[in-house]
Amino acid sequence: MSFSDNKSKNRFEYQVDNATAFANYDIKGDTMYIQYVEAPPELRGTGAAGKLMQYVMDTARAQKNKVIPICGYAATWITRHPEYDDIKG
Repeated sequence: MSFSDNKSKNRFEYQVDNATAFANYDIKGDTMYIQYVEAPPELRGTGAAGKLMQYVMDTARAQKNKVIPICGYAATWITRHPEYDDIKG
């Protein structure tokens, strides 16, 4: 299991065995827009997308970015995690 920021594809990735969950993003100024989050079928229901979102949010906080979710999953996840209210855009 590993997390990475694939800057060439503008996406964060969470690799589990041979499957990859990802979150596409754009950064404009100091704001990160989460465009889309997806987990492949073999990772659905395992918490992989949630772990990826935590990594995304922790990375955004470390980079002093605000986060605006475009994706419905990301918006719901952020709403359910008030510990990240300080970086909601």
